[in-house]
Amino acid sequence: PMAVHSMRPACALAAIALLAWPAHIAAYAGARPMGASRVVAAGRTPRAALSALAAPDGSAVAMPAVDNAAAGTAAAAAVAAAAGTDAAEAKQAPAKKSGGKKKSRGAGGAAGQPLVIGLSHHTATVEVREKLAVAEAEWNNASAALLEACPSVQEAAVLSTCNRFELHLVAPERNAAIRDVLAFLHERSGVDMDTLWTNLFMLSGEDAVWHLLRVSAGLDSLVVGEGQILSQVKACFTHATAKDGSAGKVLTRLLNVAVAAGKRVRSETSIAKGAVSISSAAAELSDMRAKEALGRPFDGTRISIIGAGTMSRLLLTHLASKGVTSARLLNRGMERSTELAAQFPDVEVSCEPMEALDDALATSDIVFTASGARHCLVTKDGLQSANLVTDGRKLMLVDIAVPRNVEMECNEVEGVSAYNVDDLKAVVAKNQASRRRSVLEAEALLGGELASFMSWQRTLDFVPVIGKMQANAEEIRSAELAKVSKKLGNLSDKELEIVERCTKSIINKLLHSPMTYLRKDQGEQLTTREIVEGLFDL
Repeated sequence: PMAVHSMRPACALAAIALLAWPAHIAAYAGARPMGASRVVAAGRTPRAALSALAAPDGSAVAMPAVDNAAAGTAAAAAVAAAAGTDAAEAKQAPAKKSGGKKKSRGAGGAAGQPLVIGLSHHTATVEVREKLAVAEAEWNNASAALLEACPSVQEAAVLSTCNRFELHLVAPERNAAIRDVLAFLHERSGVDMDTLWTNLFMLSGEDAVWHLLRVSAGLDSLVVGEGQILSQVKACFTHATAKDGSAGKVLTRLLNVAVAAGKRVRSETSIAKGAVSISSAAAELSDMRAKEALGRPFDGTRISIIGAGTMSRLLLTHLASKGVTSARLLNRGMERSTELAAQFPDVEVSCEPMEALDDALATSDIVFTASGARHCLVTKDGLQSANLVTDGRKLMLVDIAVPRNVEMECNEVEGVSAYNVDDLKAVVAKNQASRRRSVLEAEALLGGELASFMSWQRTLDFVPVIGKMQANAEEIRSAELAKVSKKLGNLSDKELEIVERCTKSIINKLLHSPMTYLRKDQGEQLTTREIVEGLFDL
């Protein structure tokens, strides 16, 4: 039996992933502010721990472990039961469909809480990540489809990279949202529910915000401090807030804060100094493993690169820094290849079409794959049928694409050594220790950004109250003005307009202090006297 101790209520969703499925679960436990996020591996899990979904305080209770088959059925039932009345209400009052920007949805337009559901290199292998991966051009289509399929979700944004797939959401009822989103992911990707529960992490409220801040700052990356993730979070913000995006007030603010926090961490700490990207780690891996995989040093190896995107550009940069002076560049479009080659005058780059792939595999020592293809370009059967590796020749395949471009079964071909993004962990591990101090400094800065955002979000509860105050005051003002309208009959239109403006100004000034007070997060229990004094600025 297992128990989750010292968890805030906001960590309940992490407990779901940790305790809710009878398998060897990799669960992403949301870290408290000022503490590093961590991955927890769990074995057989307690059946009744699924009740954490329905527990009002978000607590998790340990119960005896049960067999996998029985708990599988119990899990589905518990998820449905946990959504409870919220699910029924969502069915009875489905959200209206609308194009463009999504309006506030959910429980009577109630202010929603941030929620993140996803997986990363911490919790899932590349085989699972690629099944859920979404091309950047499709992020908004995917988020729009999610809102259509999930009435419990108010706002949505997709962040999909080679190392992570995350749905950043806003929902008033997290349990109903979890149920709806898991069903959506299952239907869209074809991944079975067992696999989803085993690999996904789920964080809500403060923990969801903290997670996104750490992601944007590069603290959750495979390579700590790498800069590409900030660009990807910024792209997520740009897409989500576009005309066809699905971000509303909360998610727009959250993504904007995350981008600003990521920039601040990089400018005010040394986290990015000496940081490497996935591409540089790939170059380092090929250098480290050349002797083992090829039986020769890295210097002088014949290199081919598949794809001409950002990853290939970064890869060429790092290969050039290692002394590489020539490479073959294969891509579907020659124009893009030529543009990329022109950026490296010191490297002799031969631009070729994808039809030259077999020749590149047959004549190169190292082949890097970084294309946007949705299927494997290099397969075991392809290597064997074309006799691309013969006469004792050695070939190293380094695949940094997600979805993968190289079948891992290629390792079964004699003379072939294939690596993917998960193999880069060994390369970057040595860089982690040197950045621990910088990580602590970065988390201190992020702690302040977290507190500021949570304070802002708590004030959203008073937005409807402020609106009612304004409407009520305007109703009183209009009624009182109407009572004396006959006595003002001798006034000109200009003078009546002055009276109108004057009465509105009086109302606005009277309401200014109460509204300002309500928008502030007091953060403490106040006496009635203190509340009255604060409301009216006495």
